[in-house]
Amino acid sequence: MKALALIAALLIAPAALAQDAAGRFDYYVLSLSWSPSWCRAEGDAEGADQCESGRRTGFIVHGLWPQYERGWPEDCPTDARDPTRRETRAMADVMGSGGLAWYQWKKHGRCSGLPAGDYFALTRKAADAIAIPEPLRRLDRDATLPATVVEDAFIEANPGLARDGITVTCRSRALQEVRICLTRELEPRACAPDIRRDCPGSFLMPAPR
Repeated sequence: MKALALIAALLIAPAALAQDAAGRFDYYVLSLSWSPSWCRAEGDAEGADQCESGRRTGFIVHGLWPQYERGWPEDCPTDARDPTRRETRAMADVMGSGGLAWYQWKKHGRCSGLPAGDYFALTRKAADAIAIPEPLRRLDRDATLPATVVEDAFIEANPGLARDGITVTCRSRALQEVRICLTRELEPRACAPDIRRDCPGSFLMPAPR
């Protein structure tokens, strides 16, 4: 019986040691989601507010994600209290919905080591620090573009960015996200290799409605 207990303890110990810890990470990824693509794929069917015609919602903040130099933490245990509904609703202007703000807190925000209010404030600060390129902000018709064009537009609008610090992803051949790597102080930095995976070829960038 003692031998079985010892074996069980040895098997459990590595998992406990490997558990992600709040506040222990290397840098952030600011993920900007292209709302028109999401609306076509999912949001219209859900009746999401951000997909309403006339709102012309373009990029929204998908999340501010703590990262390791290889991989990322998620669902970290934390003593920080969860945000109130009022706090998550207050992020809808930059994140599209309070539901997304809650989900991002639960999966990623808890790993930041910050209280919920501070994490949301940092997310807003990171988003405010990145200028959305004017041609993309004014897009009035569907466009087919390669990732390099979108990257170049962001780099031109944000001189501190470099090509190895930004990546563009797609889903079902449509623009999904622009991901920008930032230090813990929200300064631009190079992305780790596991984040640098631009969408190959060209993709559809549907216009905001």
